[in-house]
Amino acid sequence: MLNHTKSTAAFEAAKKVIPGGVNSPVRSFRSVGGNPPFAARGSGSKLYDLDGNEYIDYIMSYGPLLLGHAPAVVIDAITAAAAGGTSYGIPTAAEVTLAEMICKLVPSMDMVRMVNSGTEATMSAIRLARAYTGRDYIVKFIGCYHGHSDGLLVKAGSAATTLGTPDSPGVPKGTVATTLLVPFNDLPALENVFAEKGNEIAAVIMEPTPGNMGLVLPQNNFLQNMRKLTKKYGALLICDEVMSGFRSAQGGSQSLYDIDPDITCLGKVIGGGLPVAAYGGKRDIMSMVSPMGPMYQAGTLSGNPLAMAAGIVSLQYMIKHDVCAKLAARTAILVSGLQNAAEKAGLNYQFHLLGSMFTVFFTEKEVTDYATALTSDQDAFKIYFHSMLEQGIYLPPSQFETNFISLAHSDEDFEKTLQAAEIAFGEVAKRK
Repeated sequence: MLNHTKSTAAFEAAKKVIPGGVNSPVRSFRSVGGNPPFAARGSGSKLYDLDGNEYIDYIMSYGPLLLGHAPAVVIDAITAAAAGGTSYGIPTAAEVTLAEMICKLVPSMDMVRMVNSGTEATMSAIRLARAYTGRDYIVKFIGCYHGHSDGLLVKAGSAATTLGTPDSPGVPKGTVATTLLVPFNDLPALENVFAEKGNEIAAVIMEPTPGNMGLVLPQNNFLQNMRKLTKKYGALLICDEVMSGFRSAQGGSQSLYDIDPDITCLGKVIGGGLPVAAYGGKRDIMSMVSPMGPMYQAGTLSGNPLAMAAGIVSLQYMIKHDVCAKLAARTAILVSGLQNAAEKAGLNYQFHLLGSMFTVFFTEKEVTDYATALTSDQDAFKIYFHSMLEQGIYLPPSQFETNFISLAHSDEDFEKTLQAAEIAFGEVAKRK
């Protein structure tokens, strides 16, 4: 058994001054039981906790750390930027550089506005869509998480796995009254919503490859048909690639599925591990954003010089070294090994992968939406999770999160992970 004495003490202290002892719900281990290790530092593919335990990390800060923990190129850029000041409140050339890079990498974005979080990006994108169309209704897909703004916190994924409407106390029912819900991959349901409310719908917001109910992939040209439907009714298509942007592919999932959204939301990778996100899209739509247009949105720390420096060098390194393609190939190797380990234990589970993201669903049922994701065996996941953790493999502590690999993950890391998985899947099999 690993020693968690210092982490346990830190968690007890945290619970006295931080709700639940954590600053984001999934970190609490509430869905798997037990107490979370407290990180002391990260290096490459590894995390080290307060007690000195080493873990091979497959959370990677839930996506941003494409190059691994504390890569020299990013640390050097942040250090140099910090020496000149941490925030100015006036424009910098770095903001322009990162915006130009993003627009080049994601051709659907003619203009981009920097913000500080994915929640800010999606919230602003929806406000923009409503301002541009003059309509009120928004369509979202059940189980897709687009941040914790009031209008979107309804049947969300991620840590919000309850099925109340809205998902959280404090959100007025009237706030979500203009949010229309549809199961992912269900084209007839989407068509029915448009048939009833099409002329009042400002936008459809979607994760093209949802990652907050575990990784779920679109089927049967669902995204392409969605794009046709929005155009038919004059609604905008908002593509939330906060997670999938530069994780699924260098151009995001929209490049893989050949869709051209009106507005795209990005985050995570574009900040190189610092808090940053962005929303952007077609020039005529973005021209509505203040001070160019009447749709107001602002942020004191938006375009923060440290985040811009980290984002620029991260994307430069990603492009120069073809990181996305390399990680996609390596993720396929790892997932193939995990699948073999599950089969060896006599288990029939679902393995989804895309780019440098993957999920193991503890169900025999094909997972295509939130309802089928919920068929996963939570008790089996808990056994698997804790077995892996005790063997030094750190996975997201929820069945409904996505795993990530980085450029720092080595063949030795994979070998240790697969050895641990054989034992963990074996423990799950014994339960039966």
